Amino acid sequence: MQISFLVPGNPVAKGRPKTRIRKQVGGKSYAQVYTPEATANYENLVKVKAEEAMRGCGLIEDAVSVDIQLFVMVPASWSQKKQREALGHRVLPTSKPDTDNCIKTLFDAMNEVVWRDDKQVVNISLSKRYSTNPCALVTVSTNIPEIKAIETIDRILSSPGCGYNSEHDQLELQACR
Repeated sequence: MQISFLVPGNPVAKGRPKTRIRKQVGGKSYAQVYTPEATANYENLVKVKAEEAMRGCGLIEDAVSVDIQLFVMVPASWSQKKQREALGHRVLPTSKPDTDNCIKTLFDAMNEVVWRDDKQVVNISLSKRYSTNPCALVTVSTNIPEIKAIETIDRILSSPGCGYNSEHDQLELQACR
């Protein structure tokens, strides 16, 4: 099974929970923890787009692979030359939003919509690029790509100057096999 959906607008990184002090009618105070408005609004938009993509399908119960392509707006303050370079992917977005926090926002919004829980995600690929049409393109698949870990470890072990030169490092890498 595979589904894809597009979330329009600049991707939003998961904001830290906020706390405020509230007073009850009796005068007692309590702390209330809440999700920042920008995060909550974006999560709701992700849910709507994910629900549209899942229409007619039940929740995925199996392990999943997720591909995320984030497209962020090119800063208007940049020169036309730099904007062209950014749109040609010669300048890459190393500024906010943080990709790991964008993953968190997307995955939290997809819980109980696409899958039961984001712990089902066993493979993630992600890219972040500039665009004139900011958005997030999400593809979820139950087809898990084969991992070539043993071949990778063998290549690392056999390459000179690989940074894993001590006997301890070599033993740890061999244990991974």
